[in-house]
Amino acid sequence: MAEYMLETQNLGIQFGGLKAVQDVNLKIKKNELYGLVGPNGAGKTTVFNMLTGVYQPTTGTFFLDGEELKGMTQEAINRKGIARTFQNIRLFNNMSVIRNVLVGLHNQPEYKYSPASAMLRTPAFYENEKKMRERAKEILRIFDLEEERNNLACNLPYGKQRKLEIARALATNPKLLLLDEPAAGMNPNETAELMDQIKFIRDNFDMTILLIEHDMKFVSGLCDEVTVLNFGTTLAQGDTQTALNDPEVIKAYIGG
Repeated sequence: MAEYMLETQNLGIQFGGLKAVQDVNLKIKKNELYGLVGPNGAGKTTVFNMLTGVYQPTTGTFFLDGEELKGMTQEAINRKGIARTFQNIRLFNNMSVIRNVLVGLHNQPEYKYSPASAMLRTPAFYENEKKMRERAKEILRIFDLEEERNNLACNLPYGKQRKLEIARALATNPKLLLLDEPAAGMNPNETAELMDQIKFIRDNFDMTILLIEHDMKFVSGLCDEVTVLNFGTTLAQGDTQTALNDPEVIKAYIGG
């Protein structure tokens, strides 16, 4: 077994002459809640895009549970065990809440069935569908969304849409869950609920979580360790409180 769930080695990407991210070295232990923070434009989402195959790194590499994933497609990386949410919510708006989660479950081997079984609507097909719906409801229950499972995703309030996106990512049964500004736009009550739900996921799903967030109170209340980026490079790294109180980090956030 690998020592780290996620390890990046000198990870970087260049667009033309611009080095958007360079030499990012993360070492995230299994079941750790880890924060990737920094001012706007620091390169945080670019790191997520490299880890999920949206962008291919131009330097360095990365490993999930000891396996190198650089060069793989988005789908292959998801199947290996990395799932994510986005800064801008990306739900299937005209599908029901539960069907959004079922989409994630279709990725799992235990819910596969043959095309013939689906066409003929065999008993095995219906049994499989029943198992998937029960699993989807379990996941929705974590986020208090079970009662709204038959509503269209687009009709959910903003805060619940954010939670549904996390639920859908969770349905793919990842080893590593990447959350891109999960508390953005939420009110204080929703944010407090989300903190509890993220802790619950980590503790009950044997999950490792890497999150991007601008709410430092949220980060301080959740994350064991953080890496602070600024202009695509690492400014500070380590224990959350120590890193966030680094004078250079404070200067980067509030200006010189």
